[in-house]
Amino acid sequence: MGIEDASMRNGRGLSDQWADTVVVRPRTTERHITVHKRLVLGFAISILTLIVVTIIAVLLSVRFEGCTGDASSRAANGTVPKFNHSRDILSNHREDDPAVQPWRQLRLPGSLRPLHYDLKITVFLDNFTFSGEVSMELECLNATKFIVLHADKLEVAKALVYGEHNKKPGAMKVHRHFRYAANQVFVIALHRELKSQRTYKVNITFEAQIENELLGFFRSSYTLHGDRRYLAVTQFSPTHARKAFPCFDEPIYKATFKISLKHESTYLSLSNMPVEASVLDEDGWVTNHFSRTPRMSTYYLAWAVCNFTFKETITDNGITIRLYARPNAIQRGSGDYALHITKRLLRFYEDYFKVKYSLPKLDLLAVPKHPYAAMENWGLSVFVEQKILLDPEVSSISYLMELTMVVVHEICHQLTRSTKKWATLRTVDAVVGHGNLLQQMKDTSCLLPFAIGRCPAWFGDLVTPVWWEDVWLKEGFAHFFEYVGTDFLFPEWNMEKQRFLTDVLHEVMLLDGLASSHPISQEVYQATDIDRVFDWIAYKKGAALIRMLANVMGQSVFQMGLNDFLTTHMYGNAGRDDLWNKFSEAMQKEGKDINIKEVMDRWTLQMGYPVVTIIKNESMDNCITITQEHFIYDIDAKIRNPELHNISFQWQIPLTLAIGNSSHISSESIIWVSNRSESHKISLMDEDTWLLGNINQTGYFRVNYDLQNWRLLIEQLLREPEIISVGNRAGLIDDVFNLARAGYLPQNIPLEIICYLPQEKEFLPWHAASRSLYHLDKLLDRTEEYNIFSDYVLRQVASMYHRLGWPTNAVNGSIVQAAYQTEELRREVIMLACSFGNKHCHRQAVSLISEWISSNKNRIPPNVRDIVYCTGVSLMDEDVWEFIWMKFHSSIAISEKKVLLEALTCSDNTFLLNRLLNLSLSSDLVPDQDVIDVIIHVGRNPHGRHLAWRYFREKWSILNARYGEALFMNSKLINGVTEFLNTEAELNELKDFIQISGGGAAAAFARAVEIVEANVRWHGLFEEQFFQWLRKSPNS
Repeated sequence: MGIEDASMRNGRGLSDQWADTVVVRPRTTERHITVHKRLVLGFAISILTLIVVTIIAVLLSVRFEGCTGDASSRAANGTVPKFNHSRDILSNHREDDPAVQPWRQLRLPGSLRPLHYDLKITVFLDNFTFSGEVSMELECLNATKFIVLHADKLEVAKALVYGEHNKKPGAMKVHRHFRYAANQVFVIALHRELKSQRTYKVNITFEAQIENELLGFFRSSYTLHGDRRYLAVTQFSPTHARKAFPCFDEPIYKATFKISLKHESTYLSLSNMPVEASVLDEDGWVTNHFSRTPRMSTYYLAWAVCNFTFKETITDNGITIRLYARPNAIQRGSGDYALHITKRLLRFYEDYFKVKYSLPKLDLLAVPKHPYAAMENWGLSVFVEQKILLDPEVSSISYLMELTMVVVHEICHQLTRSTKKWATLRTVDAVVGHGNLLQQMKDTSCLLPFAIGRCPAWFGDLVTPVWWEDVWLKEGFAHFFEYVGTDFLFPEWNMEKQRFLTDVLHEVMLLDGLASSHPISQEVYQATDIDRVFDWIAYKKGAALIRMLANVMGQSVFQMGLNDFLTTHMYGNAGRDDLWNKFSEAMQKEGKDINIKEVMDRWTLQMGYPVVTIIKNESMDNCITITQEHFIYDIDAKIRNPELHNISFQWQIPLTLAIGNSSHISSESIIWVSNRSESHKISLMDEDTWLLGNINQTGYFRVNYDLQNWRLLIEQLLREPEIISVGNRAGLIDDVFNLARAGYLPQNIPLEIICYLPQEKEFLPWHAASRSLYHLDKLLDRTEEYNIFSDYVLRQVASMYHRLGWPTNAVNGSIVQAAYQTEELRREVIMLACSFGNKHCHRQAVSLISEWISSNKNRIPPNVRDIVYCTGVSLMDEDVWEFIWMKFHSSIAISEKKVLLEALTCSDNTFLLNRLLNLSLSSDLVPDQDVIDVIIHVGRNPHGRHLAWRYFREKWSILNARYGEALFMNSKLINGVTEFLNTEAELNELKDFIQISGGGAAAAFARAVEIVEANVRWHGLFEEQFFQWLRKSPNS
């Protein structure tokens, strides 16, 4: 303190005095030396402290920078800003506060919303890159200094922000901008806040690769006249628009878009809207400016650059419908069928819903490579070629049906409104022929059997989910109306009442009966979780629940509620409760007081479904006991999972019930089952009457009975099956096999019930039986007594196989085509016969293949080509495999190439199978989306199962990198290569692989483990019981 005083009096600093003392005075006393030492030490400590504090500040700043993005991010003027270190340090101590670092939130903060995007894209297909500039008009809802939006794999060059009244560039000073990769967001940090209730403009320039992937803005290719040609197309659903441009990539953020695409003039470009201006540059480039879109979410935006050609048709209302595809496909007329039914469907929906299609055009784009069957981008639906191009001369009815349903699904997504009235659609002449199937469409009236309601809502852009928890509504509605819409085109197919059961209801109940299932409405916290809600449970269970609800409410009331819902939420966002409330209001208007939300929450917010058991009460006349419990294939799974074990599963079940005897069945009545166990009085019951629940399988549950009732039902099927409806015959078969598989019934009951099949004349029950028999085949084909099982199946098939025979050729060489149901039944029986080893079936297949090879003219009926090709490849020598391989390369028919490729997986030669696996993954010979099918089909081949399983494990890192982000693909692959595993050793292999695989696809692997555990459990508990009955059966 004294030193400080002296220095102040002399007007000199302490350091100066100390320096003078050291330099001027060469000699000093010991006391002076001690003072000097203390001064030196104090100064050194001060310097050291300053250095330490500086280092800590720098380290914290670097840490902050590492968390938030690129440290070299530039400000608006392109220079590196000077950071306020103290503010950065403070931010790190408060990083969990979303107001301080909103980019750390799993969803966008909600402070801003986009109103409009001006997007300019320049496409360079010579080096597979693109550059872009997006100008966004934003509304500020809550004051903020941060603009947080999505961007993934984009290199941002510049980011500018303009105020509401500031048109001069750089008027709003940008502190910094950076990427936060963990949440796939791009952040612009401003010096001053954006003010609430004001609009701003953000301009961002960027560039990126046109990846050889399946999502975002990706490239594809095809060969024409020996030349490789390239195209680029988008796939943004559900969260991949951010790969193509910075945007608010959540469904709630709807905006309008104006797109401009610049590319070489040898290409054409497409987007959601028509081209309003095209500017040709002197350098041979063209810029297409597209009209402004309606308000929509980013995942419905789309564009493509290609050198395709097109064919078009115009509706009566002047809507231009074009189908774009590779030139040789257009020239062959492969797109004519899809173009034709699209026009019919648009006209039907316009007549029926009393609303015009809301865009001036609709383009259908067929691309060689795509992750999904199709994507319903508004005004530009994109299809993989196999789901839209049809070559009638070589395509089967099954292929025609599948293609039809995909197109119906996408057109339903495009339409948005309807009326409440019935409508009749007069068909027009078919432009292409497919036997007498398309001929039957001529001069007939297709009447919708019930009032659908508004086709899309969840089918398109009129109403979209707030977030992804309720995506099942959007896709469930569309999936349900696939079947209803196909009935418009082909009423004789009866899709909604028949094929819906086997292809949707029975299929999804297999998945939803697992302990690893999930509710269809489930929380989604971040983008990486979205694949959990985009699965078959969402699509198919959603469709099944909508069908159940429509039948409970009655079609007209269902339509009324749906119409009201759409009108209320038009062009907005809504959740499931909004829909349930409108349905409840519609019921109340009809004098029915049912709380739809209370009913449906039980079905949507808890996983799985019930098994309803109906038992005749012996102690009370005309009384039955009805119980409900959670159906699960492996009851031990509940014990192993305490969280699942503690859940009290209970549903409100609309149980329809009928009583029958040998000559009559009563009309149905409905019982609401809300408790675990209930008793009900039923009239007209005696010891010879049987009970039948879930009439026509409109409900989403299984039905079990006491053994005596099962005996009576089996006797009825053997005596006069037609007393029970086709749908219920198929339902009984599916229920009985799955109840036995899960241990609810003895193993002999399903084997006894299919003894009636020789009398079954309808396709649907055969189809239900074959699905269950193929599952047993996978379980048993490596057992010592497998032949007892296969012989039993062949005995049930033999009489129908010989009765139906094979498709025949007319005198002129054309195929004689029977009715749809007959052809599908014939195909199903032939497939069963050849698959289980019927010698006549094998000889016929070999004969047809040999004739084709010798004459080089393929006379094999299209409807059985896949069966013949596969059987021939499996039974004949390597030359036949090489012949099919050659035909696969030379064929230009898309449907034929698919069938030929699958046939190559049927060989008994493991060398050929291994060759095919390697070629499919490492070359361009097999389209990306078909690689998975090749691996799965090799796995279905008993001679290739272990090969496919080993190949999958060896190539998992490559496969996961290529398909991991594409919805469905990984789960489809994992299920396909593991479903046949059924020994303890294989189960352990699977578990060990999951441990070392490095994560990814957790839900699919959990499901795979549970399925394999159930397979192992079945062998341990039921295999001996199963074979014991077969050994004693008179039919064996």
